[in-house]
Amino acid sequence: MSLPHAILTALLEKPSSGLELTRRFDRSIGYFWSATHQQIYRELGKLEQAGLIRALPSDQPSRGQKKEFEVLPAGRTELTRWASGEQDPKPIRDALLLRLRAAAVVGRTGLDEELRRHLTLHRRQLAEYQEIEDRDFGAAADPEDRLRRLVLRAGIGLETFWVQWLEEALAEVANMEGAPGEPGAPRRV
Repeated sequence: MSLPHAILTALLEKPSSGLELTRRFDRSIGYFWSATHQQIYRELGKLEQAGLIRALPSDQPSRGQKKEFEVLPAGRTELTRWASGEQDPKPIRDALLLRLRAAAVVGRTGLDEELRRHLTLHRRQLAEYQEIEDRDFGAAADPEDRLRRLVLRAGIGLETFWVQWLEEALAEVANMEGAPGEPGAPRRV
C-alpha cells in the first residue's frame, strides 16, 4: 500500500484538511499504515499537482486558512485502478525476530525482558482493537462497514497471534535457562 492511496481513501470517506487527515490517520488508517504530519502534507501537494485532488473553495482568505481537500474523478479512477490490482504479500520484517536469531548465537541476555515488553504492548493493542470493534461494530453495525470491519479483524488476528507467540517464546526462553551452550559457540539455527 502506498501513502497516496491511503490519503485518497481517507479523502473519499470524508473531505479533510491535512491536520484532520493526520488526526484520522492516528485513529484509524495509522494502525496499519502510518504517516507523519509532514509526509501527509507533502503527499497532498503531489496529489494536487497530479490533478487527483483539489482544495475546496473557501470564503475566507487563504493565508493561514487550512485547506480542505476532496478527491477529483481522476483520483477516484486511480484509487479504483490500484484497489483492483494485484499486490504480493510482503515478508515479515520485524526487528524482534532478527534479535531472537542474534540471541541464538550471542546469548539471551535481556531477551526475556524484551519479550515481556513486547507482550505488554501487543496485549494493549489487542485490547484497543477489541474496544474499537465493540464500540464501532456492535450488533447494530452498518452493513456497509463490513470491509472496514474486516480490516479491524485482521488487526485483531495479528495481535492475537503475537500475544500467543510471545507467550510461547517466553515459556521457551524460561525452559532454556541453565541449558548447556549458553552463551557459547555459534550454532546453526
